[in-house]
Amino acid sequence: MYNLPPLFAAVPARHATLTAVDWLAIAAYFGILLCVAWWVVKRGKDTAADYFLAGRNLGWWVIGASIFASNIGSEHIVGLAGSGAKDGVAMAHYELHAWCLLVLAWVFVPFYARSLVFTMPEFLERRFCTKSRYVLSIVSLLTFVVSKIAVGIFAGGVVFGTLLPELQLKIGSLVIDSFWIGSVLVIVLTGLYTMLGGMRAVVYNDAVQVVVLITGSALLTIYGLIKLGGWTELRTLCGSDMFNLWKPLIPAGMTGTWAPVKEPTRIAWYFNTHFPWLGMAICAPVIGLWYWCTDQYIVQRALGAPNETIARRGSIFAAFLKLFPVYLFIIPGLICYALVKSNKVPGLTEAFAADPNASQGAFPLMVEHLLPPGLRGIVVAGLLSALMGSLAGVFNACSTLFTVDIYEKLRPKATQAEIVHMGRVATAVMVVIAMLWIPVVKGATGLYDYLQAVQGYLAPPIFVVFFFGVFWKRLNAQGCLWAMIVGFIVGVFRMLVDTPVTISKGTFHYAEGSFLWIVNNINFQYFSILITLISAVVMVVVSYMTAEPEAAQIKGLTFATATAEDKAKTRASWSWREVAASCVVMAFIIGAYLYFRG
Repeated sequence: MYNLPPLFAAVPARHATLTAVDWLAIAAYFGILLCVAWWVVKRGKDTAADYFLAGRNLGWWVIGASIFASNIGSEHIVGLAGSGAKDGVAMAHYELHAWCLLVLAWVFVPFYARSLVFTMPEFLERRFCTKSRYVLSIVSLLTFVVSKIAVGIFAGGVVFGTLLPELQLKIGSLVIDSFWIGSVLVIVLTGLYTMLGGMRAVVYNDAVQVVVLITGSALLTIYGLIKLGGWTELRTLCGSDMFNLWKPLIPAGMTGTWAPVKEPTRIAWYFNTHFPWLGMAICAPVIGLWYWCTDQYIVQRALGAPNETIARRGSIFAAFLKLFPVYLFIIPGLICYALVKSNKVPGLTEAFAADPNASQGAFPLMVEHLLPPGLRGIVVAGLLSALMGSLAGVFNACSTLFTVDIYEKLRPKATQAEIVHMGRVATAVMVVIAMLWIPVVKGATGLYDYLQAVQGYLAPPIFVVFFFGVFWKRLNAQGCLWAMIVGFIVGVFRMLVDTPVTISKGTFHYAEGSFLWIVNNINFQYFSILITLISAVVMVVVSYMTAEPEAAQIKGLTFATATAEDKAKTRASWSWREVAASCVVMAFIIGAYLYFRG
């Protein structure tokens, strides 16, 4: 682990406050977003296709920007910078998964475009059966609540707690601090424009947000490097290990990278000290392919395209944008580490001396102490907007899943207006449930680490049924259903075992050597690989023990059953431009792996 060293004795942290110019910039920025949202609502129609998929009329640049903005939310801006300040470029492995978006563009977009589905569970129903649709819908909603929504709310609180620490609200004897005020404000504002405007409001606000966020983060990186003395100084102060993507990050005193059990003194979610290369090689791609190719949260934007060509171009554009986080969020975390180590920005040094865990707020702290008035306000506005944009995407995905996959099945005669109304109600309910889960997230040592662990437990069964399903025509509904049930049971079991340890921040522990202790202490990446293997074995074995699927049911839904007409349409939907753009993305990814070698 690369902790920021205790360079100075603990002193009261100095907090740079937002100036009137900053607040004016923030107000102007959100005024623009409100105008965009109002314009979108006026253009919208009270139909399910418009509310959930923006009428299937999105342009490729809007799709790409929205995919990127939905991904680059709380867990990235706050979590990645914090991870960079603690562990260096270790988490860049996950961010260099832009190639997974190319898999979406070239492998899955043809199937999704031909099927014209609203949701991923709906596609699974067409490939397998209705029961699999229900199972995936319920598990996806659970995943959204315990990971994306709760983490987003928590990150909003972190931002407010860092930038406005003195903000308090007193209700009688109850004192509500800035963390909870920020969490509630982010949730209320996001919920309002999501419920009113649906997908169209989400994607157009995302497009505005991406421009501001990339520009502001780039300026923050430049200001930090100038203050530090340049890139060479950064590498010198951080050392080669923090710039090494290839060397597994192993806690002090441990040798070997294959041992599946961590030190018993570490709490369950404390994975930022141990990323074995085997886990990165297998677990990280599984999570990445699930997230980018089969998660409703992401794929819903591609489903809003009018045709296969636009969906593919949007996915490739998103892959290009996905190359930026390593340099816009992780590198600022390293710069923060170097600035504290060199004491070139006393305000940062004081903040870290007062709070040993201040690295989690590395990004907002740098905004606070490095940027000039006005520009600081714009970046803060973009930061908050990114948090809201990420949450808005999850809210819309949740309402789509619940309404289309569950409510419409129970009420097949519901009118379009009733369906849209239920989507708004579903959004509100998900928000309330997620807020109840915040204490669990708050107990986690690292925001981004928590997110990767939860996804590592819940993603493998979904990855297995989608990828095996389109590549292997022999797999049937029974195999899919039992693979998801067994895989999810194992994943949820691990989450339940970890939860008491997480909430107690390590004060609660299982008896050493007991079964629950072993489960709790297996590295999360290894456990995720185990779930993947179990799900795959169950799917194959059960499928071959039962009847093969009927040819009519899987026609056009696997590579082996795609018709000549389907293949011709897909070939006509791309040209050399899409191929060249994909090659550029891959070249940048390979270049990053070659450069970050320590």
